[in-house]
Amino acid sequence: MKILSDKNNLQILHEDNHLIIVNKRVGDIVQGDKTGDKPLSDVVKEYIKDKYNKPGEVFLGVVHRLDRPTTGIVVFARTSKALTRMNELFSNRETQKTYWAIVKNKPEKTEDKLVHYLKRNEKNNTSKAHIKEIPDSKLASLDYKIIKELNNYFALEINLHTGRHHQIRAQLSAIGSPIKGDLKYGFDRSNPDGGIHLHARKLVFIHPVSKENILIVAPVPNDVIWNAV
Repeated sequence: MKILSDKNNLQILHEDNHLIIVNKRVGDIVQGDKTGDKPLSDVVKEYIKDKYNKPGEVFLGVVHRLDRPTTGIVVFARTSKALTRMNELFSNRETQKTYWAIVKNKPEKTEDKLVHYLKRNEKNNTSKAHIKEIPDSKLASLDYKIIKELNNYFALEINLHTGRHHQIRAQLSAIGSPIKGDLKYGFDRSNPDGGIHLHARKLVFIHPVSKENILIVAPVPNDVIWNAV
């Protein structure tokens, strides 16, 4: 049974006057879209409004997004100053992002750097990874390593060097190791909750205001495979 986040069950990983960082569940949508479903940004606003008895509109800036079927760290800014600075950190690649993924097909190498050119297809909301640059494609690179061999699966740790649309999903699919549950990118069946086994596990950055080094780690969803990692 899929449980979406609401103001009472939000998994908060960090909270201060400038930032609020949450652990996103499968099915949570970060920002409003054409589905009309309530986005996580609205849930966080409600939480802040309740907790701090704020009158009127609550300011909340979306710093980055995660795909709907993905879980893990999502950063929101509580002030416009923090939003501007966090946007700069993300666009200048001054953050370290680590993901965990579960795949069935073992990659050829235990660890490797993957470099592709991704071309986005707006119509079906996918990205295709190409070995060579083609028109309208964007360079995408990541490092992965196998961190655990499970009974039928392999757990990978991934460090992103670029932040492209569906990057990890497309690049792992391109090497024949689609993520568990990811029908869109070649996995053979969906997960019961409609999610995929891709989790934004760790984020390291310099706080935009206090300048402290911030390290965030998001617990994995509670399921048999993740618990084995």
